[in-house]
Amino acid sequence: MICNKYTAKKTAKLLLEINAIKLQPNQPFTWASGWNSPIYCDNRISLSHPKVRDYIRDSFIKDIRENYKQVAVIAGVATGAIAMGVLIADVLNIPFVYVRPEPKKHGRKNQIEGFLEKGKKVLVIEDLISTGKSSINAVKALQEAEVEVLGMYAIFSYGFPQASDLFKKENIELKTLSNYEFLLRYALENGTISDKENKVLNNWRNNPSEWKGI
Repeated sequence: MICNKYTAKKTAKLLLEINAIKLQPNQPFTWASGWNSPIYCDNRISLSHPKVRDYIRDSFIKDIRENYKQVAVIAGVATGAIAMGVLIADVLNIPFVYVRPEPKKHGRKNQIEGFLEKGKKVLVIEDLISTGKSSINAVKALQEAEVEVLGMYAIFSYGFPQASDLFKKENIELKTLSNYEFLLRYALENGTISDKENKVLNNWRNNPSEWKGI
């Protein structure tokens, strides 16, 4: 679920302008998973652009204040959402922790870093949702720490059906500033991609693990 249509379109516009999102249907990227992809998203680039960074932070803050007045702690998913989570927690003047998708392999083997009191109401911040597996692992770690996870916010989602199914299965509400649908709609409107490229980009999402390119 997107926060609202205006924010979804503007976020897509800003992420494209700063090259946080790149669309290359003719020269696909290879993800760490081995998937071929016509899109690459690195929302951490937004941190280097103050106006974009502030817009993303303020958009999250506005929606949180409208829908989650009871939030007591912000948890950022490592590593991509740590900085944005800190910015949000700072404005709200509430504690911040960060959580890894899996525990560390050394030292105290922590999965959650920071002081987290049992019973607290927590909102989770992510930068990007792909399959949703690592995000849900982070949520489960928080639940095992005996806090109440109110929901999760993310900057962008590819909108894969398996991610949607996973969040529904775990009964976790996910809200995003923008998603793949709004990105392609904006990119087509402003001429970033052609009709042909738009079809390729839509086809990729139907079966990303098997997509071989044009």
